[in-house]
Amino acid sequence: MNDLLPHQSPHWQLVEEYIRATLASYGYAEIRFPILESTALFSRSIGEVTDIVEKEMYSFEDRNGDSLTLRPEGTAGCVRAAIQGSLLDRPQRLWYQGPMFRHERPQKGRLRQFHQFGVEAFGLEGPDIDAEILAMTASFWRKLGIGSAVSLEINSLGSPSSRHAHKQALVSYFEERADLLDADSQRRLQTNPLRILDSKNPDMQQLIEVAPQLTDFLDDESKQHFAELQSLLNDLNISYRVNPRLVRGLDYYGRTVFEWVTEALGAQGTVCGGGRYDALVEQLGGPDVPACGFGLGIERLVLLIEAVNPKFFAGLGDADIYILGVPEAQSVNLRLAEQIRFELPHLKVVCHCGKGSFKSQFKKADKSGAKLALICGESELSSSSWGVKNLREEGEQQTLQTTELIAMLRSL
Repeated sequence: MNDLLPHQSPHWQLVEEYIRATLASYGYAEIRFPILESTALFSRSIGEVTDIVEKEMYSFEDRNGDSLTLRPEGTAGCVRAAIQGSLLDRPQRLWYQGPMFRHERPQKGRLRQFHQFGVEAFGLEGPDIDAEILAMTASFWRKLGIGSAVSLEINSLGSPSSRHAHKQALVSYFEERADLLDADSQRRLQTNPLRILDSKNPDMQQLIEVAPQLTDFLDDESKQHFAELQSLLNDLNISYRVNPRLVRGLDYYGRTVFEWVTEALGAQGTVCGGGRYDALVEQLGGPDVPACGFGLGIERLVLLIEAVNPKFFAGLGDADIYILGVPEAQSVNLRLAEQIRFELPHLKVVCHCGKGSFKSQFKKADKSGAKLALICGESELSSSSWGVKNLREEGEQQTLQTTELIAMLRSL
């Protein structure tokens, strides 16, 4: 669980601004819900035999003996909030952001406290909402300048009946080859055989490659839904690859599943993933409402931008103006800083505090990244004027009165 230090937080803030603006442009509204929920909520929604529930959740009993869990993902909490808030009598497009918690092996871009944007759309059953969500995520990548570094993989998990038929075929296939399975896969064979297909063990890949494919068991309705989704993606010029082994790690998914993946951070990593979960709302006590959504990891996304498009973050956190001067000018410097902040609120203004020679003050001004230094020396103080020096370009220092200074700053 990492700290986010001052030189890092501007990167996060900028990424979050872009994502929030894009979500708003698609008509999605923010919802906020607790990071602490009843453990049963996650075991019912995610699945008792998933790695998350079995190994990764931070769960504990409170003083009343109730089992509580720090949220390992956002969909279950969002569904609960939507049910309890009586939001599901009409279609809803919702988003949220915040920390999630999983006790797994930390790695690059994946921590035990990690942060996500989540999007959930309720009450829309056609492939058009799936396509809209994928178009929105593609818009994220374009705006963040990383479109060339991510690729889309999609699959259909079909209906419960098609998944059941596929499950039976998988069990028969893997039982005949049980001696080739690793310990995790042998355990999953009896509980959740579909998850064997998601194994990252390289020794298992050849066995998985020739296992029965879910696409051979899809019902006609799911086939039609998936075909229409692909047609919509083609019309939107969104490139994708159908990956029949893509299953995702949560039990609630059905029909469309997808992942945006990258190899720019070393081994292939998922930046964003999601899909449909049409049965989950009813499963958690709500109405029979179709739904789909995704989770987007901020840590990995920021790392990806830093690796692929570092110019995106250039100059972030830098001041625009640094005000300095003789000790006697401290009061007028503070007043000027407040006036600039009031009249030009988009500017970042740092007013030198404490003592220091002009040389040391200019060093701090340069280190702040400011473009301009506003200087109040003895002569400027006596004439109620300001020296204006461009710290990033060669040129003569100007001397301006306050009204002239504000007008000049407004024109830049």
